[in-house]
Formats: sequence, C-alpha cells, structure tokens
Amino acid sequence: MYKFFFLVFVFISGTINAQEQAMQLVQKVKAKLDAVNDYTAEGKMRTDVAFIKAPVGKVKVYYKKPNKFRIERNGGISILPKGGVSINMSSMILVNGFMALDAGTAIIGNTNTHVIKLLPNTENNDIILSTLYIDESNLVIRKSVTTTRESGTYEMEMYYGKFINYGLPDKVIFSFNTKDYKLPKGITLELDDIDQATKEKMKGKKGRVEINYSNYTINNGLAESTFK
Repeated sequence: MYKFFFLVFVFISGTINAQEQAMQLVQKVKAKLDAVNDYTAEGKMRTDVAFIKAPVGKVKVYYKKPNKFRIERNGGISILPKGGVSINMSSMILVNGFMALDAGTAIIGNTNTHVIKLLPNTENNDIILSTLYIDESNLVIRKSVTTTRESGTYEMEMYYGKFINYGLPDKVIFSFNTKDYKLPKGITLELDDIDQATKEKMKGKKGRVEINYSNYTINNGLAESTFK
C-alpha cells in the first residue's frame, strides 16, 4: 500500500513539475516578445479565399505595447488583423487565466519544437484550446493552433529570418474557415465588392492570408497620435 501511494505521489509531483516547466517556457517566449515596445513594419499581403481573386497588396503596420495597433494597406481585398492577431505575436501567448500542459515534441518544417497546450481555467472563455509549437533554442513560436467557441479553429505558421532575435517573423501564414463568416476575433473579411452568390459559395471553405515582411523598424518610439 505504501508503495502504491508513493508511486501516485511521484506521478502527481512529476505532472505538476511538467506543468510548471511548460509555463516557464511560455513565459520566456512572452518575455522575449515583450522586449519589443513598438515597431513599424512594411510588407506584402496575399489573400487566398475560395472564389475570390485578390491581388497582392502592400501593407504598413504600426504596433505599440501593449495593444496599440494600426494597419495601412494599398488596394486589394484583404483580411485585416485589426486586433493584431497576425502581427502582434505577443497576443498569441496566453498566460493569465490559462494552464500550460506539456504535449511532447513535433517537427515543424525542419525545426524541432516543444508542444505546449494552453487550457483556460474557466469554462466561459472564448478560447477552448491553444496549442503552441515552440522553437526552444530560439524562443520563438513556429506554429499555433487555436480553437474557439464562436469562430472554430484557426492556424498560424511563422517563418523567421533577420528579426528572430526580437521574436518577429519574416512571414506569417494565417489559415481559417470562412463558414458563416465567423472569423477569429479581431479579424474582418472585407466583402463589400462581392456578390451574394459568391458569398454563399464561400461557406465552409478555407481561407488563407500570407504576409511577407520586408522590414521592421523596432523600438524607435511611436507617438500615440499614430493610432488615432
């Protein structure tokens, strides 16, 4: 009997320790991202939504910690991440009100990643589950999969280059389901110029947005008036 309780104790202790280590890894990634106080980014956005032919549009993005965000684009139909979902990487890191679970490892592209699942502590949270694929050696997120109550599941893939030391990607691919037009919170699909028949065909189809950044200007200080 003593041996049984000892094994249970070891198992519970190991589980708690694994959870603590998982949260510590998430917090390290967040700390790296939080070192970016503000930035201005330039790039190109490509929108691929079923039955829509959209040109590549130039974008300019402004961000200031903790949640100031503005995007300017030059023509074309686009998915605008108004809440910074595809731009402000720190918004992907859910710490407050979430518990972290170690889910092992996975290879994303050619990179070994540590898989961390974030679960809300309360039942009324819109996010049901968020899975992060963390490149532990560089402390960046290579991929995230988020499941919500209202907007289904959406994915983000991040590719890094010369701005990896800031945790900022050179390319982001955002994938979602267009069903019933319930896009992830903070995302608006501009469909003003699309007829109703096309909108009906879009239901249940997949959408994809790709943003390629050519440059970031980081921590130069952005005035509050930039976001008015």
